Amino acid sequence: MSKVIEQKKQVVQEIADKLRDSQSTVLVDYRGLDVAEVTQLRKELREAGVEFKVYKNTMARRAAEDANLSELNELLVGPTAIAFSKDDVVAPAKILNNFAKDHEALEIKAGVIEGEMASLDQIKELADLPNYEGMISMLLSVLQAPVRNFAYATKAVAEQKEEQGA
Repeated sequence: MSKVIEQKKQVVQEIADKLRDSQSTVLVDYRGLDVAEVTQLRKELREAGVEFKVYKNTMARRAAEDANLSELNELLVGPTAIAFSKDDVVAPAKILNNFAKDHEALEIKAGVIEGEMASLDQIKELADLPNYEGMISMLLSVLQAPVRNFAYATKAVAEQKEEQGA
């Protein structure tokens, strides 16, 4: 009997560690999805480096308490899958939100962003953000703009002086 309890404690500890270590975590109700749809969703999440697992709700509740996220307990009812991402904050929310648009059976419940509870609205706002590469691209564009404008102005002045000298 104690061997079973030890295994359950290890699973609870694993879930709690994932909740603490993840940049973002999203809880979804997958009731109504068929096997092919769940397989497709798992594939998309895996390609983005997101771990997608189904745990027993009682174990997930204990892990949430252990990770100081007891607010999750009221959401851990019915078939619940959890998507964990250690690297990309946006990826789980974006993939699950896009998948939910095409498959009405998938329902996003809530999530955890960098250790803080996030509502459904916050998860949807996060899903609308560009991914990491998109944000870096936008940042570089903003940083390059003043230099580019200075180059255009310098070129215009040079061309104007050439015209005056000719």
